[in-house]
Amino acid sequence: MDFVQSTAAECERLKTPSYLELIVSIFILIGLLISYLPQHYRIISRGTSEGISPYFVLLGTTSATAGFANILTVPPSRAAISCCKELETFECAAGLLGVAQLGMQWLCFALILVLFLIFFRYREANVPQEELGGESPKWQTAVAVGLLCVVHGLIVIIVTGVFAIALPNHLTVWANTLGVMAAGLAAVQYVPQIWMTYHLKHVGSLSIPMMCIQTPGGFLFAASLYARLGPEGWSTWAIYLLTAVMQGTVLVLGVYYEIAARRYDGHSAEHSVNGPHPSADGTAAAPRRPSANRTYSEGWERGLPGPFTGHPERYAETEEDLDHIQEREERAIARENQPLLRPGGIGNPRRNYNSTRN
Repeated sequence: MDFVQSTAAECERLKTPSYLELIVSIFILIGLLISYLPQHYRIISRGTSEGISPYFVLLGTTSATAGFANILTVPPSRAAISCCKELETFECAAGLLGVAQLGMQWLCFALILVLFLIFFRYREANVPQEELGGESPKWQTAVAVGLLCVVHGLIVIIVTGVFAIALPNHLTVWANTLGVMAAGLAAVQYVPQIWMTYHLKHVGSLSIPMMCIQTPGGFLFAASLYARLGPEGWSTWAIYLLTAVMQGTVLVLGVYYEIAARRYDGHSAEHSVNGPHPSADGTAAAPRRPSANRTYSEGWERGLPGPFTGHPERYAETEEDLDHIQEREERAIARENQPLLRPGGIGNPRRNYNSTRN
């Protein structure tokens, strides 16, 4: 009886939609689609999902599935769906924009899952191998992620159908269960991604523009759902509030490592003749010095060049190395008596260089 009364009240409310709320909802719906496009494009353009944790994809997809099922089964959404029988098309569409938003998010994240499964091997990437960090996931891991997402989706559909048909009075309990499930998965969704980004010290195929759009959008989305569903819909909007906080953490890490990498590249280009430069994580990194193909000489085992090397400062990592190179050169000069380093060569002090010949 309570559901019937709430449905009637919801129908009356939907007959006079708030145009401000409608504009904001449409803006969020379009923004959700636009925010995911950079991520889809980055994976496809790089030809690899390197940098994206498979467990982040698994948890994100299952969380999106549970969240979408949650908003379909909470009382306000069910009332709005029931009202469409007596509402105009525009009024019905305006009332279901909240459902459409979560449906769009589920669809976009499901596409990330598909792209992850297609491009999970690093050796087929369109970027140089030296830009790839770590090892690509095993095919067993990729298959397990895909199967678990499909099985989870099927279980949610079947159980939701059972409650909707056979146990409609308990459907709200199931909706709250789905909300708690989605919130729990969202709470740990970004943990493996935060760890992977921290471990790799770069974002890889994870899109920073996507996170720049979604992090503030997540807070706006949660506020929109709160305005639509109220405190009773906590199991829906709390998911996206928590997700926005976690995603903001990944964004801060990604921006930090990208800025550090750009500074390091610029510092290397401008000061390639100086000492060691800081790496992306702030620790000292060995400078890139040119390879020196040569026969054995003093200091060879340390990677230092042979004597009489032009621009020895390019090979020195520290001032001590540069002094050592110069000292070796002085010792080599003191020992040298054949400039061409072969018996009978020019400069042999034991050879007569009298130009008068018989």
